[in-house]
Amino acid sequence: MPQDRYGLDDLLRIMQRLRDPETGCPWDLKQDFASIVPSTIEECYELAEAIEHGDFDHVAEELGDVLFQVVFYSQLGREAGLFDFPGIVHTLADKLVRRHPHVFADGDIEGVVRGDLDEQQVKEQWEAIKAEERLARDQAHALADVPTALPALPRAQKLQKRAARVGFDWEGPAGVFEKLDEELAELRAAVAAGEEAAISEELGDLLFTCVNLARQLKVDSETALRGANAKFEARFGAMEDAVQAEGRRLEELDAQALEQRWAAAKAALASTKGG
Repeated sequence: MPQDRYGLDDLLRIMQRLRDPETGCPWDLKQDFASIVPSTIEECYELAEAIEHGDFDHVAEELGDVLFQVVFYSQLGREAGLFDFPGIVHTLADKLVRRHPHVFADGDIEGVVRGDLDEQQVKEQWEAIKAEERLARDQAHALADVPTALPALPRAQKLQKRAARVGFDWEGPAGVFEKLDEELAELRAAVAAGEEAAISEELGDLLFTCVNLARQLKVDSETALRGANAKFEARFGAMEDAVQAEGRRLEELDAQALEQRWAAAKAALASTKGG
């Protein structure tokens, strides 16, 4: 019979049942570490979208889906004799306590530290502790543990932040603006020459520099681009709705008409936002 309120132990047991070789789910039994990675990434993006939309009922559901990914990996690890859920919890708790000595006195969860650190001091301490951890793992290079599986935009930002911590950085946005002009000129030259490989390379350099500019301006590049995507989607949808209301389709309009419709959609949405 279904329970009124399931707990974490129930969730772990459900996962065990799903992976039972004789009575489990055929789909779950076919999965391995690599095969569920796409689902993990997808669930994280769905969680981010729910948060952005302020849909907190959905946020709770998506958090559950993300938690299920952790439980799934823990079951796979237990079956292979690599790790289990209690081990994951211990590792996480140990790391959190270790990285917050300004909160947990003497590494004790209930230990209280007297005296305050400001946010910048906390960040510096956090990075110093992480650097010590990298050394302990024989990862001496500043960029050693920046995951290659990260999407390119946040990975570029993370690489730049790491480089900046050892002094390899612009002094301010002005230098990045100059670099942006330089990269744009190089891209124009590659396009004019029709060199496909050079075009791809120079475009990558331009995007990388844009991320650097965002960082200098204290803007998260991923958040900024997601905002731009949402704005474009809203404007395009408004333009499409206006045309369809007239019994027409966008494909029927020429470039000049499309530009006029786009301008009208921008103005209409700006007016609504302003109101």
